[in-house]
Amino acid sequence: MAETAYIKLVPGSDKETVTLDDVKQLFAYYKQITSKTGNQLDWNYKSHAFPYEIKEPSDSGGRWMYLQSDSDRYHLILIGIDQEKAFDELHKERIQTYIQITLPKTATYGDKGKANEFCRFLAKKLKGELHLFNKRVMYFYPRK
Repeated sequence: MAETAYIKLVPGSDKETVTLDDVKQLFAYYKQITSKTGNQLDWNYKSHAFPYEIKEPSDSGGRWMYLQSDSDRYHLILIGIDQEKAFDELHKERIQTYIQITLPKTATYGDKGKANEFCRFLAKKLKGELHLFNKRVMYFYPRK
């Protein structure tokens, strides 16, 4: 059975909405900073830190993509963007954007580790609310 984690953009987040291109830019930034770490260590850390190719199918409509790896330790991570109705503390309805990270049945333990790492990275950069695969919640936005 597939496992799913969510990064929800709440009122305390930096942005109210996010696009697939924003996520791609954050992954590009992730690759850039890990390659700098590799240069400092004189080791090809970039290929180990992000062992995936970003692929967006033509029928995705800009709403989902996947990360696919040729390595034997990694296989596939699905990433999608959608919106849902949420209620604030005053019971006012609002539209909330979220990023969904899904591990298919064929995912490896390496995929799950990388997915957790990417989830924390994205949630921290977007100052979102991270609902992990194990149903625990991490808050990366300023709370009252």
